[in-house]
Amino acid sequence: MPNPKTRPARKAVIPVAGMGTRFLPATKAVPKELLPVVDRPALQYIVEEAARAGLAEVLMVTGRNKAAIEDFFDRTPELETALEKKGDAGRLAAVQESSEIAQVHFVRQGEARGLGHAVLQAAAFVGDEPFAVLLGDDLIDARDHLLEQMLAVQAEHGGSVIALLDVGMENIDKYGAVAIDPGSEGSDVVAVTGLVEKPPVEEAPSSLAIIGRYVLAPEVFDVLRETAPGRGGEIQLTDALATLVERGEPVHGVVFGGRRYDTGDKLDYLKAVIRLAAERDDLGPALRGWLRDFVTELPAEGASSS
Repeated sequence: MPNPKTRPARKAVIPVAGMGTRFLPATKAVPKELLPVVDRPALQYIVEEAARAGLAEVLMVTGRNKAAIEDFFDRTPELETALEKKGDAGRLAAVQESSEIAQVHFVRQGEARGLGHAVLQAAAFVGDEPFAVLLGDDLIDARDHLLEQMLAVQAEHGGSVIALLDVGMENIDKYGAVAIDPGSEGSDVVAVTGLVEKPPVEEAPSSLAIIGRYVLAPEVFDVLRETAPGRGGEIQLTDALATLVERGEPVHGVVFGGRRYDTGDKLDYLKAVIRLAAERDDLGPALRGWLRDFVTELPAEGASSS
C-alpha cells in the first residue's frame, strides 16, 4: 500500500552537463547526449522513459556548449512547414514528437562539480516532493519498467530508491557499490545499509552496483548542501545517500535484471545501436542478415588477412 506520508513523484531531473570526452572528437561540437542511437538521440529515449512512468515535467541540468539540447526539444517551424508541404507525414510526426514528449525545462550547472552538485541545481524545480534522476548513459529498454517499479517502491516505503545491477566483484570498482540488509538478500527489492563510491575490489561491500536511475526524497538537497567533495574532488550523490542511510532515512534498492544499454562507452554504444536496430521491424531483417554474412566472412582470430 502507498505510504500516506509520501507525496507521489511527478518530476524528473536529467543531468546533461558532461563534456563527453570519451567520444571526442565527435563531441567537440555535438553534445554526447544527442549522438544518435539508430535514429533518435540517446536523450530522447531517456525523456520518453520518464514520460511513460508518469513524470511529465523534466528538468535538464545543462552546461556550456549544450544549447543544441534545448534546440532539439524546441519546435522547428521552418522544418515542420517544409515537411508538411512535401506531404512527409512520417518525418513530420517524428520531428514534432521530441517537443511533445514532456514539458522540458533547463537550468545551467555553471561549473562541473559532480553529480551531486548537478542534482542540487534542481532544488527549486523539485520543491518538497520526491523526484527521479535519470542519467543519460544508461538506456533501459522500454519493455522493462524499472523506473515504474522504483516509483512504486518509493510510494510504499518512502525515502529514496536506487537502481542496482549485479556487475560481479571484478567490475565493482568502476561503480558506486552498496551494502544491503542480509534479510533482503536474494530479493529484487533490498534495504540498503551503506554506500561507497568506486571502492577497491577487496573493500567492496557487495557486487551490487548503482546504475543511473534514482528516486530521491527531497531531504537529499539539505544533505548535498553539506556534502564535501569526495572521490575525484567532486560532490558525489553516493556520499549524500550514504549520509541519509547513516541518519536512519530509508534507502531501498531495486535489483535490475532486464535489458540495459550503456551509451557512455564506445564499444557498448555500438552494441546498443546494433541491438536496438536489429529488433526493429523496418531495419531488423536486413541488418540481421547482413550481420550473419559479415561475421561469417570475418577471418578467424589470429589468421592472416592477406
